[in-house]
Amino acid sequence: MKRAFLGACGLAAGVLPATAQKAAAQTVFTADVDHFWQAYDSVRSTPDPARQLAFMQRLYVDRGSAGLAAFMKARNYSAALWVERINKYPKFWASVRPNTLAVKTKTKDIERGVQHLRRLYPELKDGQMYFTVGALRSGGTVDGTMVLIGTEIATGTARTDVSEFSDKWLATVFQHQSLDNVVALNVHEYVHTQQRGEGTTLLANSLHEGACDFVAELAMRQPLRVAYLAYGAAHEAELRAKFKQEMFGDDQRDWLYNGASARTVADLGYFMGYAIHKAYYSQAKDKRKAIKDIIELDYSQPEAVESFLKQSGYYPEGWDKAALVAAQQARYPVLTQLLPFANGATNVDPAVRQLVLQFDRAMDLQGRSFAPSERGQEYFPLKNPVGFSPDGKTFTLDVELQPNHEYEFVVTPRGFKSQDGYPLREAYTVRFKTR
Repeated sequence: MKRAFLGACGLAAGVLPATAQKAAAQTVFTADVDHFWQAYDSVRSTPDPARQLAFMQRLYVDRGSAGLAAFMKARNYSAALWVERINKYPKFWASVRPNTLAVKTKTKDIERGVQHLRRLYPELKDGQMYFTVGALRSGGTVDGTMVLIGTEIATGTARTDVSEFSDKWLATVFQHQSLDNVVALNVHEYVHTQQRGEGTTLLANSLHEGACDFVAELAMRQPLRVAYLAYGAAHEAELRAKFKQEMFGDDQRDWLYNGASARTVADLGYFMGYAIHKAYYSQAKDKRKAIKDIIELDYSQPEAVESFLKQSGYYPEGWDKAALVAAQQARYPVLTQLLPFANGATNVDPAVRQLVLQFDRAMDLQGRSFAPSERGQEYFPLKNPVGFSPDGKTFTLDVELQPNHEYEFVVTPRGFKSQDGYPLREAYTVRFKTR
């Protein structure tokens, strides 16, 4: 999971009756939350950077659980980063503190939710749940059988002070969030610990996330209060058509983990995965087997993912995969030519002072991004980016060349996009040698 739960929606079709199962020992760890606030108070008690860092290291990091250690590794957290974030966002931390401490009152509900999940899926493997306080990079993730919760994000609400942040990501996350979401969040993440493989396509990644929402809703026995599910249900026809056009590609910027850039509601890929799983479950005669199929789908196998979609009946009209892929690829701009010489040239005049990149369509005039190749800065000839031509089809660069020298740099997709928002289809490596 790359986000915390938001808004509201309807219950998945059909809930299996509870059956007696052997109770598994579920462990929810919350000590990291208390340790963080002890460290926080000590950090705030002194302006000395060295003492602040020592307090955070000794009182939080060194006392941390296995979950905190895993979360630090997964999100590249450090004592220095926590100190920097504490000093930078004092209003935020003060407002979210009571919410983070309240998670200790939710442990029994979380245990109950996991037991309901076990009744639906008897093969459920035991796991551990760790409430930690992160450094504002993730509301939750998993590592093996460990559920790792960034409590400062998972417990934020519309009343949490986010005035110190320059972007709208946290405000969007917190807008419809409540402390009641913590239980569903943990069940969602617990389902992730049971899943298999990692996909690369929008379809696979949406199914991967949507499965957790759908199964969590069954386990919780009530609708999930999530903004993208509510929005998705109200706009399903248009989302269904758009998703079909893009589902076999790897561009997920309009669908997943896009809280800071969403045009309407973030994470609508979660809704699409949820809707497909719901369709699969609804048509299945054996509901228990359907849940097993949903949880155990191997997302690293494209054929299995596509077969699951077909069996769900979500697109009864079918699809032409080759045509969909070709049409999607055609939406992405291509860097077609390097001027005044061809890419790969080996006899370039060192007196050349400008290079021109030519694109197959009009590009966003504000975009640009270059990087040295793996060979390093020594081979990087760029002196100054002049910019796009008025029609957006060429980009000029000032260069400084030496005789008898090899040059190599990369035009990266993340900085160049077409005027309708599509990034370069792939990175373009420029190579040449002067005479």
